[in-house]
Amino acid sequence: MRAILSVYDKTGLLELARGLAAQGVELFSTGGTHRTMEGAGLKVHAVEEITGFPEILDGRVKTLHPKVHGGLLGRRDLPAHVAQMQRLGITPIDLVVVNLYPFMATIANPNVTLEDALENIDIGGPTMLRAAAKNYLSVLVVCDPADYPAVGGALRAGSVDQAMRRRLAAKAFQHVAFYDTAIAGYLRDAADAFPEELTLAYKRQQSLRYGENPHQSAAFYVDGTVREHQRGGIATAAQHHGKEMSYNNYLDADAAWNAVNDFTGPTCVIVKHTNPCGVATRADLLEAYRLAVQADATSAFGGIVAFNRPVDGALARELREFRSPIDSESRMFYEIVIAPSYTSEGLKVLQGKSKDLRILEAKPLQPGGRAFRQVGGGALVQDADDRTPEEIEFKVVTQRQPTAQEMEDVKFAWRCVKHVKSNAITIAKDGRLLGMGSGQPNRVKSVEIAMGKSGEEIKGAALASDAFFPFAWGDSIEHACQAGVAVIAHPGGSLRDQDGIDCCNKYGVAMVLTGTRHFRH
Repeated sequence: MRAILSVYDKTGLLELARGLAAQGVELFSTGGTHRTMEGAGLKVHAVEEITGFPEILDGRVKTLHPKVHGGLLGRRDLPAHVAQMQRLGITPIDLVVVNLYPFMATIANPNVTLEDALENIDIGGPTMLRAAAKNYLSVLVVCDPADYPAVGGALRAGSVDQAMRRRLAAKAFQHVAFYDTAIAGYLRDAADAFPEELTLAYKRQQSLRYGENPHQSAAFYVDGTVREHQRGGIATAAQHHGKEMSYNNYLDADAAWNAVNDFTGPTCVIVKHTNPCGVATRADLLEAYRLAVQADATSAFGGIVAFNRPVDGALARELREFRSPIDSESRMFYEIVIAPSYTSEGLKVLQGKSKDLRILEAKPLQPGGRAFRQVGGGALVQDADDRTPEEIEFKVVTQRQPTAQEMEDVKFAWRCVKHVKSNAITIAKDGRLLGMGSGQPNRVKSVEIAMGKSGEEIKGAALASDAFFPFAWGDSIEHACQAGVAVIAHPGGSLRDQDGIDCCNKYGVAMVLTGTRHFRH
């Protein structure tokens, strides 16, 4: 039995090699792998003994040779292949152990040069993996050190069954596909966001107990492409405390972190079932938290709390001791707290709130990226919706001009509505969310829900709608005007926009059109 071992990651290499040598396997290797095994006292041959040709071009060409790939690809069950191999002096190779140059780690360095990146693209390794995997019925292929013990055990037992061979072959092809996807993503022009062919590179980070519901299996994968990895967010967050994250935890945490990162001032966002139910901005983050809870204390209970500023000891104590406005006997319960950082005191205090509380530290999100939605048999891909109020012209279309404060309230409500499920309505005033309506089949019901949550505080507030209002009289706009809303914002674009403008003029309410829609299905 002959084996080629050529690995960048040398974890477990010597243990595997010693086991193979003990079984009489003839070992061949290249470069650093050869030096490592030889230095450990193992008898190992250079691949040059197979090829009869030296390594050339600074090691770029070592194993790309007919006597290597003929030995991997020749079928032992075809007499014509066997005869041709014998005539050409090609000896079969039975085992390939290969892992690849660290391309992903190389390009993760923000100062990496194109030359360094290209030099760390492995060619011979993927070629051997693919050749061995194609001929897996005769050649055993191993690309992951985690598989060394199982492979070594099977060889010692005298047989490697077809199920293991096939599994390892599939793993090798997947590993090469992941590697090539990362390279393509790095070399692809940033402007080519929607190429003709698209593969994704995801690496499993965690097996989950279940999915959205207990009868659904699930796992959590992290995007392996550096551009996405460097954008920050929940996938790269560090968990400092609490129970293992669940499928729904990841969904809600992502929604909360996306929302809070949209605000420039010190802000708290509370999310329940991916919808922000409480949002407030204040110079004092502790006060922002209190006001965010007040928006909907019932929904906030059991939710996710996100901050866009560090959590200190005082804020942590408030989170730990805060009593529910609904039931003063009970402390507020949260699934997750997320922040960009924690002081040592803040972290210690929060860890004392509950052994189950998940405490996440996440990097601020960078703009850009793409959003994926799976549909049966395919996927929808779009740019991330990262447009902010600063990029939007708020065009006043009514007789009454909004005051400076009302414009600030409109922009705050507009930041909020972007993160609420459609049909989405938010009502806000003085840097805090008063009420929101989400996910309703019609906008009328969303307005009713948002108004009901806002109560008497709706007077003088701003209302934002993620899409245009199709009707005005006796409908949402008129109800909002009658309730005392001071200014309304929506994208515009309806054939009946003028009806809404006329209605606002009748009640002395200001209206602004944004020209931007924020559907979130």
